Amino acid sequence: MEYSSYLRFLPARYRDRVIEPQSTWWEWRGRRVHVARAEPARATVRMLALHGAGGHAGLVWPLLGIAAGEGVSVAALDLPLYGDTVEPRPGSVRYRDWVELVSEFVCAEAESDSRPLVLFGASIGGILAYEVAARTGRVAHVVATCLLDPGDPAARRAAARWKVLGALPTGVVRGTGRVAGGVRLPIRWLVDMANMSLDPALSRHCGSDPRGGGVRIPLGFLTDFLCYEHTPPQDYQGPPVTLVHPALDRWTPPELSVRFLDRIAADTRTVLLDGCGHFPVEEPGLTQLADTLRAINASVRTP
Repeated sequence: MEYSSYLRFLPARYRDRVIEPQSTWWEWRGRRVHVARAEPARATVRMLALHGAGGHAGLVWPLLGIAAGEGVSVAALDLPLYGDTVEPRPGSVRYRDWVELVSEFVCAEAESDSRPLVLFGASIGGILAYEVAARTGRVAHVVATCLLDPGDPAARRAAARWKVLGALPTGVVRGTGRVAGGVRLPIRWLVDMANMSLDPALSRHCGSDPRGGGVRIPLGFLTDFLCYEHTPPQDYQGPPVTLVHPALDRWTPPELSVRFLDRIAADTRTVLLDGCGHFPVEEPGLTQLADTLRAINASVRTP
């Protein structure tokens, strides 16, 4: 798994703290799913990372590999269409496939491992982590850099690069997915990859990565996300949710996530990562993220 090209964008003092991942594989409905893992000796807490649109395990690994260096068992999935996961029918992949895959993976992991599991979701991986926690009941804590609710018209407009797509009525979006859902387009044409980072070089790298932002995705994936009905926050019965939103996010503004978080019927907390763009690699926000993850892992650790 290639992650070093993202590691170089971290502040120097963090680079040597990231543990090297090992590639493993999980079979799911005809797919060979790539799972990056690091298993420190005597780890008592597990963390699973979920990337967003235009991401993959290697992109989020520099953020989570720090936790592995502090004795946490860490895994990161390559979701269908991205990374090294083998997807036999890329034109048919929909957002609901991600929800079902991660839910089944979490349940399978829980059957064989009783250690508490923290879900870390980056970008739209945040609302995915929230949904999986709500569905499975097998998660100890949800940490999300973003909670982009497609039921919120402002969030829909933020998600799509072409604001007219995000502003279309749900019925029209569904119809587009039915008619042209199998048409595959570069993800950077559909979402605002230019604002992936405050660093233009990192944004360009994300947008050209052949395993991430350079991938072609079916239009039906985006329309399915925009129309997906997540668990209503007022009905949520899952674990605590901590929002670690980059304070200077120019793609998905913090207020969109905060107003969804404020409606969640569970313990919640907001930490704004100072100085960080959508991909949080800047200081002091990166240290705030590391400190927050450390505190959460300590809070769920069993005696």
